[in-house]
Amino acid sequence: MSIRRIACLVILVFFNVTLGTMASSQAVPPPLPVLPIPNARQLKWQQREMTMFFHFGMNTFTDREWGDGQEDPQLFDPKALNATQWAAVAKEAGFSLVILTAKHHDGFCLWQTAYTNHSVRDSPWEDGKGDIVKDLAKAAQAVGLDFGVYLSPWDRHEPTYGLELQYNEFYLGQLQELLTKYGQISEVWFDGAKGKNATKMNYMFTTWFEMVHELQISANIFSDAGPDVRWVGDEAGAAGLTSWSTINGSALKIGDADIEGYLNTGDPYGTDWIPAECDVSIRAGWFWHKSKKPRPLSKLLNIYYHSVGRNCLLLLNVPPNTSGLISAEDATRLLQLKKAIKTIFSKDLAAFATVTASSVRGGYNSGPFAPVNVLNDDVWSYWAPAEQNGGAYWVELMAKETMEFNVVRIQEAIGLGQRVMKYSVFARMAEFETGVLVAHGSTIGYKRLHRLDAHVKATSVRLLVEECRGGIPLISSFGLHLDPFYHPKNRSL
Repeated sequence: MSIRRIACLVILVFFNVTLGTMASSQAVPPPLPVLPIPNARQLKWQQREMTMFFHFGMNTFTDREWGDGQEDPQLFDPKALNATQWAAVAKEAGFSLVILTAKHHDGFCLWQTAYTNHSVRDSPWEDGKGDIVKDLAKAAQAVGLDFGVYLSPWDRHEPTYGLELQYNEFYLGQLQELLTKYGQISEVWFDGAKGKNATKMNYMFTTWFEMVHELQISANIFSDAGPDVRWVGDEAGAAGLTSWSTINGSALKIGDADIEGYLNTGDPYGTDWIPAECDVSIRAGWFWHKSKKPRPLSKLLNIYYHSVGRNCLLLLNVPPNTSGLISAEDATRLLQLKKAIKTIFSKDLAAFATVTASSVRGGYNSGPFAPVNVLNDDVWSYWAPAEQNGGAYWVELMAKETMEFNVVRIQEAIGLGQRVMKYSVFARMAEFETGVLVAHGSTIGYKRLHRLDAHVKATSVRLLVEECRGGIPLISSFGLHLDPFYHPKNRSL
């Protein structure tokens, strides 16, 4: 046989094998989604992990949390206000979105609204010509930050509050100003808080939400029960140990008994994808108070583990002071938090591990659903096991050398729904013949972080999924990390 014929046969065999492999991979369809699933803007929001709140307004100058709407606008005079500094602090600390309290419950507005004189227009700041919403929107855009606004539904200054039609029209007018004059808005925050003795008022939420989605198509809407993002049920920055991104938003009535508990844990049978946002302040109180100091790094790390590490987004409030600046001690603490998170999670101790699994969808280990996919950070790349009748599914990290860790990170491919309902993590250590349980839980979602009280030294670590919705789990990432900042005595919030 000639060399040319041999070469042709080799080429034919190569292409037949290649085409066969391609056909095989194409013949295995991806798993069906388990409804409900996030839309594109919700998925982008979740991947931010942390966003920043700026509570600033009349309360900053009266040393209060809830003003009564009778404050003199002449009190508002932040002589050194610099929104560029706010944006720079947020950017340097690693945040991608900032949200400003354009109007809090006292009704004082931080922009040049045409609907009330209770605003910066009647203040001495910038001779009544200033506009903080405009300044921050421009400063955020200049450094590549997205921008959001908070507009309190409860308004203790507006005389039409309590008159359903008149106040809702007033509110829509202010909302339209914010949505049309300041460029792209990425999140609109509707605070459900109001005093127990507040005037009875029915808000036309449906109409408000329609206006947002009409004028700012890429914006997520936050309110207690969504429609895009929900409240976590507390202001401590902590989700429940069980944390579903799904709830029955359309059937939920604010004020129902144990509503906070329902929002905190979510609902595995929820019909709506409305993930939770954990709002908390870097200091005690939402507005700046001279007597308060920023929380220590250990507390902020706890909050991170209890929010981002429990399938939520952390909305961290950093209040500007009476000068109109982010205090240096707050900025320093934010950089410490950024450095600590990078120190912990920039190195995956399982990065070079061999990955095996109970099975693989399609029956081969090099296809689109291979176990090795859990070693990357792509939410659309995942391990999918073959469907089976009963039993558990597992994926295992095996290393040639001992892996020492005290943080376990697990992530689901939430673009296709949240599935896992019960799981355990086992580590094989030299002093034990069998795997030792080091962590367990119910939900995973976008991200679940287990911080262990002791360092674990193991040659293999197995994730065992015991119960899930939709038949099979889809695990997008499984990693191990070392947190040098943690001590069990700092466990509590």
